[in-house]
Amino acid sequence: MSAYALTPLAKRDIFDIWSHIAEHNEEAADKVEQAIYDACAFAAEASARGHARPDLTAHLLRFWTLTRYPNYSIVYRPGTIPLQVVAVLHGRRNIPELLKQRP
Repeated sequence: MSAYALTPLAKRDIFDIWSHIAEHNEEAADKVEQAIYDACAFAAEASARGHARPDLTAHLLRFWTLTRYPNYSIVYRPGTIPLQVVAVLHGRRNIPELLKQRP
């Protein structure tokens, strides 16, 4: 397994996602959280796996959509060692605006 690092804001994203889901079902929240960590590890193995989204951001970032939970995507900086995950976002959020606020 390759290494990845979550920025503080990405950690907060995961906590917020878990908390929101756990209000209704903690077991489901745990499964989504694990899928997020699995996706981060998968992307870290080969950071070119994701795709650029110039329609969402001008930053050099890649996106990987969770296979099992396609409403969620991890957003990361390719080529960083360890892979830097900058966000974990739900597709219904205002992604361009959220990414403008991230360093």
